[in-house]
Amino acid sequence: MIRVLVAEDQAMVRGALRALLDLEEDIDVVAEVGRGDLVVDAALAHSPDVALLDIEMPGCDGLEAARALAAAVPGCRAVVLTTFGRPGFLRRAMEVGAAGFLVKDAPVAELARAIRAVVAGERVIDRDLAAAALALGATPLSTREADVLRAAADGATVADIARRLFLSEGTVRNYLSSAIGKTGARTRVEAARVAEEKGWL
Repeated sequence: MIRVLVAEDQAMVRGALRALLDLEEDIDVVAEVGRGDLVVDAALAHSPDVALLDIEMPGCDGLEAARALAAAVPGCRAVVLTTFGRPGFLRRAMEVGAAGFLVKDAPVAELARAIRAVVAGERVIDRDLAAAALALGATPLSTREADVLRAAADGATVADIARRLFLSEGTVRNYLSSAIGKTGARTRVEAARVAEEKGWL
């Protein structure tokens, strides 16, 4: 029997996933959580073989949960489920050690097959997203440029960003200017939006 943990913040979606997977003879949903920061504790308590992780969750997102899970419970394989079919998210999921990346509108039979495949040691990736990720290439943003854009996303001033990241205002302006150029945006808020849409943040 394959033991599965479902991490999804929307109770209705979480319940639907559980109900559908429980119809599979060889899959048993052993735990459910609605927050990313509860994933590791649930995995330690219930010893799942696979954790299905939504990307957008309170506490921490599914990508951070996958990273923490890989460190704390390496025997549990993470499969990221998302409504956000963004190539950058796929790349980041692979970087944190996820064994699978699927969009939520995939048929449940495909999800069940993916669960079986990752337990068998395979990596399962949505085909269309894999092609898009290859076409897009790696993020052009440096780590610091991404940090500054994240801080700018809510409209923070240069002074606010400088205080938050312990940088000088001149350094913040330089990073913002570079990030705006790399994203092809006109403003820092637009640059943050573009980078978020591409999964670079």
